[in-house]
Amino acid sequence: MALLAPAGAFAGPSGGAQYVPPPPPAKRAKIVNGLAIPPAGAPARVKNAIEAANRIAGKPYLYGGGHQPYSGRSAMAASLDRGYDCSGTISFALYGGRFLNSPLNSSGFMSWGRPGKGRWITVYTNPGHAYVVIAGLRLDTSVGDSREPTSGRGPRWRKYNRSPSGFTARYPAGF
Repeated sequence: MALLAPAGAFAGPSGGAQYVPPPPPAKRAKIVNGLAIPPAGAPARVKNAIEAANRIAGKPYLYGGGHQPYSGRSAMAASLDRGYDCSGTISFALYGGRFLNSPLNSSGFMSWGRPGKGRWITVYTNPGHAYVVIAGLRLDTSVGDSREPTSGRGPRWRKYNRSPSGFTARYPAGF
């Protein structure tokens, strides 16, 4: 009768058990009741960006919303608009994580940060729309698709990414 190796171990070449390290912690946030829960191993600034975005998740879409100057206030003390547009949503989240000092419009995000995809945060932008992926979840103001129907437009977390075709990807250095 063969003996089974304990979880986390396997039979080595000499027949003894060898340690197998556990998988790395998840880098993908989860959505619970419309709010994002960051992975435990996320950097503090990423968690702060998620926390800021959660404050406005579910607000209505409002063209020009979210572009009030922050004037040195913390994201948690910043006054909330009645609604947010796409770039105002991203600006508020990134300000919460200290990745941005003042709101940008979608064209402004085209030269923000560094080109390409980040490990934790990627802004996808073009002159007419922008969305951000933070810890694997998409924060977007557009109406959901058949996989994720939603009631209305405005800041919402989405499990599924959309096609990046036609968008420029940008990320904050180191993230």
